[in-house]
Amino acid sequence: MCQRQEFKVANGEGLAGGLPECGEFVNCTPFDLRFNFFRWNELMQKFCIQPGELSRKILMSAFEGPIEIQMAEQCWGDVNRSHQVVLALLDSGESVYGLNTGFGLLAHQRIPAADLAQLQLNLVRSHCAGVGELLDDSVVRLIMLIKLASLARGFSGVRPAVIESLVSCLNAGVLPCIPSQGSVGASGDLAPLAHMSLALIGEGTVRVKGDVIPAMDALNRFDIRPLVLGPKEGLALINGTQVSTALALAGLFDAQKLFSAAVVAGAMSVDAAKGSDTPFDRRIHEIRNHQAQKDCARLYRELLEDSEIRHSHLDCSRVQDPYSLRCQPQVMGACLSSIRHVQELLLDEANAVSDNPLVFFEGGEILSGGNFHAQPVAMVADMLANAIAEVGSLSERRIALLIDQHLSELPSFLIKDGGLNSGFMMPQVTAAALVSENKHLANSVSVDSIPTSANQEDHVSMATYAARRLGPMNLNAEKIIAIELLAACQGIEFRRPLKTSPKLTTVFKRLREAIPFYDQDRPFDQDIRWVSQNLVNGRCLGDLVGQELWGDC
Repeated sequence: MCQRQEFKVANGEGLAGGLPECGEFVNCTPFDLRFNFFRWNELMQKFCIQPGELSRKILMSAFEGPIEIQMAEQCWGDVNRSHQVVLALLDSGESVYGLNTGFGLLAHQRIPAADLAQLQLNLVRSHCAGVGELLDDSVVRLIMLIKLASLARGFSGVRPAVIESLVSCLNAGVLPCIPSQGSVGASGDLAPLAHMSLALIGEGTVRVKGDVIPAMDALNRFDIRPLVLGPKEGLALINGTQVSTALALAGLFDAQKLFSAAVVAGAMSVDAAKGSDTPFDRRIHEIRNHQAQKDCARLYRELLEDSEIRHSHLDCSRVQDPYSLRCQPQVMGACLSSIRHVQELLLDEANAVSDNPLVFFEGGEILSGGNFHAQPVAMVADMLANAIAEVGSLSERRIALLIDQHLSELPSFLIKDGGLNSGFMMPQVTAAALVSENKHLANSVSVDSIPTSANQEDHVSMATYAARRLGPMNLNAEKIIAIELLAACQGIEFRRPLKTSPKLTTVFKRLREAIPFYDQDRPFDQDIRWVSQNLVNGRCLGDLVGQELWGDC
């Protein structure tokens, strides 16, 4: 998981101004990565955070690189009023869950006033039970940003100091080491958020510019005071859907890049196979009413416009192309519609208050509910998994079409001297293997549940895993699309002297600058890796398709 983040840092994605060309540091050492990270850290983007108004731009910026934030001044009034309700209820002697009681099934246990600080400290320490690989820095930044924005809405009862501690750590790049496994996505992402909270009090470990160090050392280095937890503050920190949401957003952002790359690859395959652009005619899609399908058809029309290859066979005898070429607007449109819905819900969740109990200062009440239940995140993570799997599956079918001389009318396996050379035989096998992996990973997670906490928490969402498996799925699909781009460029080269469209020619030239034509067999693995990292997971194909696909959110 860390390797992916290092590559993103190495490419400087999401950071403003003065950055190297894509792929300049592909072969750099870990020392080079850290050096350039320091340089780009000076260029981090700055945002003023208004609680409840986190946008796609802010969230994506936090995902792609370090950011610097400050809180809008108007948020502090509600935060202070919420905290005063907590203090007033403690003074009243009333038993209130999360303030002066135990937790979960132990909620009936009243805690003496002298032990309330220890209660919150014990809660954080005892819930640090996560296991597995550490979450990427990109995800940890999102978790911290979403958590502080939630607390700052003024319904959690914490002091401003809690929010300021998160802001200081995020701005300094002090990122808690958070294990990726251990949450069932209900009662909040308790274990991973406990690991985040542990760092705020100066315990556990953090990553600073890629180095893992003790949390207290990092706090001292940046002159950040360790947080001393007050009433309810430990519970407010560890309760919520921020980890599930951050993981799902990471999957969403990568899936959006993947989608754009797949549209470009699909258009290139149409030209390589001498397919028709008639199926993309606006009139066909207008009468079906699906906006995402219309948008996709427009993209294919624009990408293929003025192709010499297409003009060369306008009067050919072929009646219809196979579905993997002809039905791209329908299939990719369905995926686009799903991805847009996922984005809408995740933006809502990123701006939500999802801890428990909640403080309503206008009525002076603290109410227990279930906003920590991440079922909405789990269900859209399943939806996104289906879209990722489908994008990869359709791409693999186009690869299979291109290597089949009977369908594509190209040399068998896209290579001269077939038999002596195997050409794209094995890359298609690799794509098929990855498609099958994604089919299994796409199995529904949100329908699963397992009781916890002695059956007090008897229905859970499994949202954290539902979102976390999106990462491997995106990586698999990226490699499938990379193989298709290699195959499509090979096919287009066989159509010379005819040229593809001007837009697709830019992609063809970009790829050929790094990867030559396959005139005889050679290893594919590094070529696939380069295309995956520099084109599929880069910005250039997304810019070609247009960022307006996702709205100005």
